[in-house]
Amino acid sequence: TMSSSKTLLVLENFIAGKFVPCSSYIDSYNPSTGDVYCRVPDSGKEEVEAAVRAAKDAFPIWSSKTPLERSQMLNKLADLIEQDLEAFARAESKDQGKTITFARTVDIPRAVYNFRFFASSILHHTTECAAAAAAGCLHYTSRTPVGVAGLISPWNLPLYLLTWKIAPAIACGNTVVAKPSEMTSVTAWMMCKLFEKAGIPHGVVNVVLGTGSKAGEAIVCHPDVPLISFTGSTLTAQRIAEKSAPHCKKLSLELGGKNPALIFDDADLSQCIPATVRSSFANQGEICLCTSRIFVQKGIYAEFLKRFVAETKKWKVGNPSDPTVNVGALISKEHLEKVRNYVKKAQAEGAKILCGEGVDSLTLPAGNQQGYFMLPTVITEIKDESCCMQEEIFGPVTCVVAFDTEEEVIERANGVKYGLAATVWSSNVSRVHRVAQRLHSGLVWTNCWLVRDLNLPFGGVKASGVGREGAKDSYEFFTEVKTITIKH
Repeated sequence: TMSSSKTLLVLENFIAGKFVPCSSYIDSYNPSTGDVYCRVPDSGKEEVEAAVRAAKDAFPIWSSKTPLERSQMLNKLADLIEQDLEAFARAESKDQGKTITFARTVDIPRAVYNFRFFASSILHHTTECAAAAAAGCLHYTSRTPVGVAGLISPWNLPLYLLTWKIAPAIACGNTVVAKPSEMTSVTAWMMCKLFEKAGIPHGVVNVVLGTGSKAGEAIVCHPDVPLISFTGSTLTAQRIAEKSAPHCKKLSLELGGKNPALIFDDADLSQCIPATVRSSFANQGEICLCTSRIFVQKGIYAEFLKRFVAETKKWKVGNPSDPTVNVGALISKEHLEKVRNYVKKAQAEGAKILCGEGVDSLTLPAGNQQGYFMLPTVITEIKDESCCMQEEIFGPVTCVVAFDTEEEVIERANGVKYGLAATVWSSNVSRVHRVAQRLHSGLVWTNCWLVRDLNLPFGGVKASGVGREGAKDSYEFFTEVKTITIKH
């Protein structure tokens, strides 16, 4: 209705240092109420063209700044976001559905840290040098920024993952055309208001809001964007690879996971159970690193299951702005439906639902009755071939199954198309190393989950992606290397 549209938040694109209105808009919903609360530009070719032009114009000045000058601006930007941490956290929670607690303690602090980390790391890279005495030559390498970077980020950790791309891209001297998800664009828009104060020149970071099929595609297909960093679904990544192939673009693709937890009978359950509940249901299970296949050795299977379900039932679902809530709303009505359908399929196959969806009743506060909520759900007695054990569900759903031997569980854990992260729970040191070596995944956590050191490579194998990000890895991706040979 027209009357309510006055109170809607209206976002704008940020191009060449200015906020620019768009000719058409799309609705964005508050996932915890089901109401439209925000209008997001529905950008396309024209807006992307303007953003790429701005980024190209800014490139000569930005790329010629010293790493120290860029570093100082990144640190300033980090300080400005940190000063507004509470406002950013509230906005992220409202826009995405995640709990205020998660936004406050994970999303926004990590976004701040992303800028600080790359502001520091850019000062410490060295290039290679080799002297070939026989040929009387000296070889050395130099690294230069690539140009305009196209950065496309998803809706699950909106500012966290957008800044994980922007920070290394601009630290290395590139300029940027970024597109956050159309479902979660508010914190990106808020950040744009801080660039000027941080001293970052106009056109260095341009943010174009809109859908993947229109705005995202225009970025990917633009001949003047030589590099694309994308986090999202494997399906979209395949499209990006096809569309960018004719232009020979540099690609970094961070995709989904179907991450296993291998719990051996010598695991410390007092630590393993709360951590595995967290690794299954944190952020409503909407993290590419979440655990969705839990393999438990037969000797402790019954005890694990009993304690795991009991612990899961303690997780409170409700209004994300309530600080006592553990599980917020899922991102959209469509996504909630999709996740629920996986549970229905499991039931139809004869699997057992031990708690959650369709088993326990969910009571919500008055204002949240129309929100996209779902209880953390534990499925058991399910076959490895089931779609619930093969496909990424990306919701608060996890499957628990038993195994006998180490050999068997490694084979089963590797038996999916994905390979992002795995967790191993055991107190046997040699087993931990042996199993970690044999798991097909980019990351293996032992007796912990989601402990990150940004220095180290992050990324997956198989359908979980292409390339790695981290201090050295991001630097290599966001620069071009040149080998120079001097005969003396």
